[in-house]
Amino acid sequence: MAAFSYKAVSRDGKTRQGVIEAEGLELASRQLRSQGLTLLTLEQGGKLDQMAKVAGKPPTRQEVLSMTSELAVLLRAGLPLDRALKVLIEMAAQPSMHQLLSELLKAVKGGKALSTALQPHEKLFGTFYISMVRSGEASGQLSTVLDSLVEYLENARANRESVVSALIYPAILLVVAVLSIVMMLGFVVPQFETLFEDMGDALPLLTQIVLSGAEFLKSWWWLLLLLITVTAVTARNWASTEQGRAALDKRLLGLPLAGGIVFEFEVSKFARTVGTLLGNGVSLLKAISIAIDTVENRVIRDALQVLPPAVKAGKRMSLALEETKMFTPMVIQMIRVGEESGSLDKMMLELAKVFDEHVQSGVKRGLSLLEPVLILTMGAIIAAIIIAILSGILSVNNLAV
Repeated sequence: MAAFSYKAVSRDGKTRQGVIEAEGLELASRQLRSQGLTLLTLEQGGKLDQMAKVAGKPPTRQEVLSMTSELAVLLRAGLPLDRALKVLIEMAAQPSMHQLLSELLKAVKGGKALSTALQPHEKLFGTFYISMVRSGEASGQLSTVLDSLVEYLENARANRESVVSALIYPAILLVVAVLSIVMMLGFVVPQFETLFEDMGDALPLLTQIVLSGAEFLKSWWWLLLLLITVTAVTARNWASTEQGRAALDKRLLGLPLAGGIVFEFEVSKFARTVGTLLGNGVSLLKAISIAIDTVENRVIRDALQVLPPAVKAGKRMSLALEETKMFTPMVIQMIRVGEESGSLDKMMLELAKVFDEHVQSGVKRGLSLLEPVLILTMGAIIAAIIIAILSGILSVNNLAV
């Protein structure tokens, strides 16, 4: 089966372009015309090769979110699933999304459920997404479930983007601080070496230290760069191992301020996943198993592993988590209230909401402390370098007198 790139005009007068697979040029033309398109160009090869490379890239999270939102709207409007997928294919701007939707449509037309059609793309969508779709199909409320999915994905994206954007300024500040100190030691201080070279031990101790640092940086900068690179690569390789990642996760949880933020961020993801799945008809055991996979911190994930066997044995979640001695009273009490009131799904979502707010305020509070610390540290180091140079100059003047 060959691939063809095309440009066409739809019935609403809009221009469409994309890639279609067919046995030949004539069959590709028939398929496109059957979709109500008036062909402008249809060719094999050429521009298609470039588009195929783009199609090789998987859709982004934002594209999956947009597809889910648009599919929910079309199903709510009363379109059957296959027709809704056809409309999404016509609207697809990226070849990767066009190809994905075409595969889903082909599977659905072949009699498969949408959740089954999504199964080969589990790496892209995730177990949570597919389980939600399956629950929507079982309840006959697929559009409603997709709306819940959109809300979940948007919340997850907002939390992720808020943390990343909050860390951008401190990262820039740290880079500027390091570059400023390197510039001072590598280019400014060496300008005074000729002035101080005959002073010897008569120079103040601080001046000698700064001059030695500048000389080391000038002579051995390549060795310093090599050591930093080797250390970074070694640390990354160690952190990628199961033992290293577990040790790193444990140390993160032990940090004074960041530990609490990491804990609440991970528990928030777990609680939101469980609450969303339970609210859409997924069994508690299945919801817990899926939610545990969303937790990235190994220590918290290992602590949550007590839940599946406990739930199988008829034990309450709150009691099982309390016995781990790791989860805060707030987590235990909110889950207990949800279990006793029969509204565990709502309480889990409420817990996620509360912890999301705590994470955002914690990040802001941490950054409000980190930024002045970085500025003061950079200022103190640069001030020490300047004082060392001025002290050396004063010593030269005193000897001259």
